[in-house]
Amino acid sequence: MSVPTEELKLEIVNAATGKSLGAKGAAATDGPLVVRAVAADGPGPEQWQLAPVVLAKGGFEPDDQAYVIRHATGGKVFDDPAGKDRALRQAAAAAGKKAQQWHVVPVEGEVGLYFIESATDGFVLDLGETGADGTPVVLRAYDDSSKTQRWRFVTAEPERTSDLVLRFKHLDHWNGRRSWPLVRSGALRPAPGAAPSFSDMLLVLERFGTDKAAGEWEAKGVNRVPGQPGWWSGVGARFLADTTGSGRHDVVGLRPVKGAVTSSSHGDGTFEEDERVLHKPAHNLAAEDLWTLADVTGDGEPAVVVVTGDGVRVAAKGADGAFPAGELAVKAFGHNKTAGSWLVDRHPRFLADTTGDGRLDLVGCHDDGVWISLQDEDGTFATLGEEPALRAFGQGEQAGGWLLDRHPRFLADTTGDGRLDLVGCHDDGVWVSLRDEDGAFGEPALVLGEFGTAQGWTSAAEHPRFLVRTTADGPVDIVGFGPQGITVSRGRGDGTFGPAQLVLNDYGTAQGWTPEKHLRFLADVTGDGTPDIVGFGDEGVWVSRGLGEGRFEQAQLVCRGFGHNDDAGAWRVDRHPRFVADITGDGRVDLVGFGGPGVYVARNLFRRFRTR
Repeated sequence: MSVPTEELKLEIVNAATGKSLGAKGAAATDGPLVVRAVAADGPGPEQWQLAPVVLAKGGFEPDDQAYVIRHATGGKVFDDPAGKDRALRQAAAAAGKKAQQWHVVPVEGEVGLYFIESATDGFVLDLGETGADGTPVVLRAYDDSSKTQRWRFVTAEPERTSDLVLRFKHLDHWNGRRSWPLVRSGALRPAPGAAPSFSDMLLVLERFGTDKAAGEWEAKGVNRVPGQPGWWSGVGARFLADTTGSGRHDVVGLRPVKGAVTSSSHGDGTFEEDERVLHKPAHNLAAEDLWTLADVTGDGEPAVVVVTGDGVRVAAKGADGAFPAGELAVKAFGHNKTAGSWLVDRHPRFLADTTGDGRLDLVGCHDDGVWISLQDEDGTFATLGEEPALRAFGQGEQAGGWLLDRHPRFLADTTGDGRLDLVGCHDDGVWVSLRDEDGAFGEPALVLGEFGTAQGWTSAAEHPRFLVRTTADGPVDIVGFGPQGITVSRGRGDGTFGPAQLVLNDYGTAQGWTPEKHLRFLADVTGDGTPDIVGFGDEGVWVSRGLGEGRFEQAQLVCRGFGHNDDAGAWRVDRHPRFVADITGDGRVDLVGFGGPGVYVARNLFRRFRTR
């Protein structure tokens, strides 16, 4: 687990005994610290907060960060009196006092365990002789064989809140149109700075559902999340995409024979009753094919890109708003042997502007490394060379042994030079390969020992990771849904990242979030330019508003629908895709889900109303 930020309260537990650290006397008085068992019918364990030490010149220590460890209720801090017995005590905080500063050092090879080291002489917290009122905590020299020198941080339960449910009513009009105005309520008032709120869940289209009457849709191919870098979908997938360039997202589904079919957004939260064919591929879609919609040339118009067996086909939008079968742009990246034998469960492929010229290029990670096909000014993709662009980030042993389900890989500008670098989370942490002015990738470097399987990030599905700017004008940061909650590592703008910190005690496996039951995204719900956390949980949809600088508010329940529990709709990850997308063009993302009977919508009411 990453070191928690000072906002989070946590229990400090001795790994050898399982007992909790606390004050021997009253929480607000000076005195020794002990570990003791917490009685099931008694008060809960005492809690602490870690405040990073600020340097005199401003800012924080770049690597060997020191902390003041403060009692969450009493306000006293860890203090090393340097007495003969070296017994740890708590005392009033004194600015700049070295004896009150501590390093939190991960135990190598033991996920979630730490040494708590004195900043004065490097001694670490250990246990003394057990007494009637607890076991005293003392400082001793490092002993790698001593289990009592290992400590675990246990975060407090998240402080979630619930907003009132805002409801629409259904109106039928003389011209056959329908609308859903918000029901008047004394619980509402206009408020430009309101917290995130959504309407109740409404069935707006009786198509694209799993029920027989709604089309019996079933995902048979890849179904990755639109909105993420290099998103692709496969046969049976349903999702939201801006098919016209209007700023509104339409409903899109992929059929094996018909191809892509769509129901366009009306701009009021509803969609056309009848579906139309959006794109008829040259061949029937297979389970191995990948489909996406993107502005490939930078002209503001979307194009369909399909990765088929024989390569990559690109189709520009026609005058009728539909997309033709498309021309074969490059005979590579496909699943047939003649196109390189690329497999969906082994070889990630991306569409990304790697050079900063506004045009999207094709990038893929094969067994032997990274392959790139650049797009030129004429819209032509280059033929692949004889050798990969970089012999790394591939599944083969010689390229690092990167596995799709364990090691997420990204293309992101980590330096601000307009060129995309390669970033990946391997077993031992985060690796980065910078792209130079000539377009070549440098030798990968391990820049951060976090976000890897060795630190408890067991799989890409269980622990999603994102590269995003948590501050609008800052470098890209790493945001991950870790074992204990949301972990953030701030980008330094030079291809490296700062120490990982646990910034929110929610949305992690410790709080019950699992990929089999729940969906978790990053999306700008409030329209302020910074990402917020969106989680489709048991009770409904939770949002943690982004505060910038890598920080997030505690979770708020914003919609009592789209959740796993029966009273929240009994939505299932393997049957009912759910998304955050702007379906009205008002600049605010809405909640959209594909249930059994069809398409459900919950409108975003942020900046319109605040609940009293």
